Amino acid sequence: MGLFKMFKEDVDVVFEQDPAARSYLEVILTYSGLHAIWGHRVAHACFKRKFFFLARVISQISRFLTGIEIHPGAKIGRKFFIDHGMGVVIGETCEIGDNVTIFQGVTLGGTGKEKGKRHPTLLDNSLVATGAKVLGSITIGKNSKVGAGSVVLNDVPDNSTAVGIPGRVVVQNGKKVRKKDLDHHKLPDPVYDRLNQLERELETLREELKESKGVK
Repeated sequence: MGLFKMFKEDVDVVFEQDPAARSYLEVILTYSGLHAIWGHRVAHACFKRKFFFLARVISQISRFLTGIEIHPGAKIGRKFFIDHGMGVVIGETCEIGDNVTIFQGVTLGGTGKEKGKRHPTLLDNSLVATGAKVLGSITIGKNSKVGAGSVVLNDVPDNSTAVGIPGRVVVQNGKKVRKKDLDHHKLPDPVYDRLNQLERELETLREELKESKGVK
């Protein structure tokens, strides 16, 4: 696919994903996530041709203008959508598939100074919600979702939902996580569920203790 045709597709996906989008002019002129993706497409083309300095200059200009930092070496597929986007960081060896959505404050980063593949891979139709951190050479599976504020350090299987710190898979191969399901705040809370379970167990123990002492 040619670069300009891909640019057109990047605009179209904004209308698919964002109900606030009203016109092509508005989207093209005011959507910082779109500008960051376009800047990256140009920077990545330079990076592949080994114009490393030029690629970094373009990426830094884009970062200054949009508040979104994407290393020119990152590989990004079609129909990538960044909602709002301020504070997003995408590392050099990230690989992002098609139809992927990420929200503001997301970090796709590394965990140290290791060489080689050190940043995450996001497979097709995955979603990473507001403020989540996905760190290291791990894979977020197809159709999977990472909850807001989560810190994910291990692979997430296909068709799964991971939440918490550290991120835990709480839904897998149940109801499929749809790409257009943007209710990313409506996620299970395993910590809250566990606390409720402990509270119920304590109440049961209190009742048993009262019965053993003959207290009514």
